[in-house]
Amino acid sequence: MTSTDRDLPLQAELQAPAEASEAEHGLPGGFGQGLEGRIVFLIAIAFSVFQLWFAAYHSLPSQTVRALHVGFVLLLGFSLIASLKGGPLPLRIALWSAGIVGFLTGVYHYVFYEDLILREGGWLITQDLVVGTIMIVLVFEATRRLMGIALPIIAGIFLLYGLFGQYFPGVLAHRGYGFDQIIGHLGFGTEGIYGTPVYVSATYIFLFILFGSFLERAGMIKLFTDVSLGMVGHTRGGPAKVAVVSSGFMGTISGSGVANVVTTGQFTIPLMKRFGYKPAFAGGVEAVSSMGGQIMPPVMGAVAFIMAETLNIPYREVVIAAIIPAVLYFFSAFWMVHLEAGKRGLVGMRRDQLPSAIGALRAGWYLIIPLAALVYLLFTGYTPLFAGTMGLALTAVLILGGAIARGLPGQAIRFLFWILLGLLCAAFFQYGVNVIITTIAVLIAVNAFVKGGRQTLADCRDALADGAKNALPVAIACAMVGVIIGILTLTGSASTFASFIVRIGETNLFLSLVLTMITCLILGMGIPTIPNYIITSSIAGPALLELGVPLLVSHMFVFYFGILADLTPPVALAAFAAAPIAKESGMKIGMQAVKIALAGFVIPFMAVYTPALMMQDGGPLADAIGFWPAVAYIVFKTVISISLWGAAAIGFMFAPLAWWERLLATAAAFSLVLAMPITDEVGFALAALFLALQWWRGRRSREQATVAGE
Repeated sequence: MTSTDRDLPLQAELQAPAEASEAEHGLPGGFGQGLEGRIVFLIAIAFSVFQLWFAAYHSLPSQTVRALHVGFVLLLGFSLIASLKGGPLPLRIALWSAGIVGFLTGVYHYVFYEDLILREGGWLITQDLVVGTIMIVLVFEATRRLMGIALPIIAGIFLLYGLFGQYFPGVLAHRGYGFDQIIGHLGFGTEGIYGTPVYVSATYIFLFILFGSFLERAGMIKLFTDVSLGMVGHTRGGPAKVAVVSSGFMGTISGSGVANVVTTGQFTIPLMKRFGYKPAFAGGVEAVSSMGGQIMPPVMGAVAFIMAETLNIPYREVVIAAIIPAVLYFFSAFWMVHLEAGKRGLVGMRRDQLPSAIGALRAGWYLIIPLAALVYLLFTGYTPLFAGTMGLALTAVLILGGAIARGLPGQAIRFLFWILLGLLCAAFFQYGVNVIITTIAVLIAVNAFVKGGRQTLADCRDALADGAKNALPVAIACAMVGVIIGILTLTGSASTFASFIVRIGETNLFLSLVLTMITCLILGMGIPTIPNYIITSSIAGPALLELGVPLLVSHMFVFYFGILADLTPPVALAAFAAAPIAKESGMKIGMQAVKIALAGFVIPFMAVYTPALMMQDGGPLADAIGFWPAVAYIVFKTVISISLWGAAAIGFMFAPLAWWERLLATAAAFSLVLAMPITDEVGFALAALFLALQWWRGRRSREQATVAGE
């Protein structure tokens, strides 16, 4: 077993939902045992409180917040590893010491903020260089222990290139930089470790992860699951479709694929196995569906916030661009499990054993209020930070207010109580954050004395701790990738690879896209979506823009394949997270996940040729027939192409496919992707021929089955 394999379960464990393993102390699981576990638990709560305080008041300089954010990440990360992994006492002492020193490097930026600003222009003193070096070393070690060895190796190669690149041959050589320049750029500027990724992690990402944690505690997972069961549980292959639909719903509040796997997967994977799906396929369905959460608006994933910040565009523009591809992605997964069910003759669940989707919505409709408020605020021009703060505050009010409302006498009094809370929340827009903070403080005080209130307070406390723990993998990846981006910006080496892509694209855009896709997939075999996106967008984004691809579309192209890369073996994190639930090899689940996601590979290619698929202007089709007709046409064409790719991959549509029918379906799907002269016409003709043959064969099979039955 490689070191990466050993570290992968730790990241899955960090993002797993907490269970009560220390009931005697009232603490959730996932933080360790005894006094050590309780201290780690309190550190996680302190981390969340710090982030909420900053989100509410913005009273610290950005550079200080970034440094303290990384300091908290190092403290919580090393202490959590010590608590969960155990080991000999000297090792645990060393891990705790590393965490404390890491936190103090953040405090150093807070204490000496003004001095560092004055010295940042190249006049760092010895103690600055010592602190910066220690911080960088600790970020490497924390990333290795939390995320595996691949990302630190890649970042280490870039770091060595920054230090010794002047000795490289040809165009790879740069002018050379001293050790103090490298440390100053990576450890104290805003283009290294404390760059845009960490800024986004310290502001938007942490807040939205915490928002999802509170919604889960409020019962959103049960609502999503019940609605999904009621909608599709009775259909052919219903259990797998429930996994797709519920994971799609989960994606609206959680941008973490691993977190989705270990939450919805606990229910859906055993359900799929019970109804006849093979363990590897069941795990693959959940992995593919869960990874789609990163492109499902409104929350999406950490990458979406980084993309908006990098491109300097409103977050809602990223959301608008992602809506159609996200729906098509989940349609692709839904279609694949539908075909697999038809191929294996798998049926759905009995209707009388399923909850009512309408009934579930009637019982839990109020849980949608924070999500609806979030969508409204994002699309009406408010910043993601404000929208996330308001959504989180509304969720806290619902949780705390619900415990109080249950003890009030009479329906009329409960209605008045909720109306009063609604008015107080609305006053937030007029009178500022103190109104909502005061309201929550009063609700907390009341909950201390009402029946069930203390358990509600414990749930909120646990949500704070879980949010910080779930944010760890994202935050440490953002810090680590800052080393790579820092070296790229310092040396300007990104332009070398970009010029290579441009030279290829001058003769064939499709080959440039394939090269970019392969780069994303290869990187994704070792590093998560966030660093994958940041590296490839820094290199390939400008190149694709020069080739005429709209900037947002080029970044979404890279983002999309960064997500699909997380499903590709040998290091498919979502697949390995599903492995213990499915009781199957993570490698086998990864292979099935690639097969299930195969149809979705066409979506970003088709968006490049016709940007209307991502609701973007441009492209010959929109110029020829208009924007909205182009949107309708490209969506229709993409659905047909996805359907054909799926049939070819599974080997079934209306009836089992012969080998030549698979080739016919593949040729038709590929023709629809190319978007060259007459390829659409050829693709539609081949698709019509394929569908006619399949319909005829399916009809004959049904007639023969009827005769045999008689």
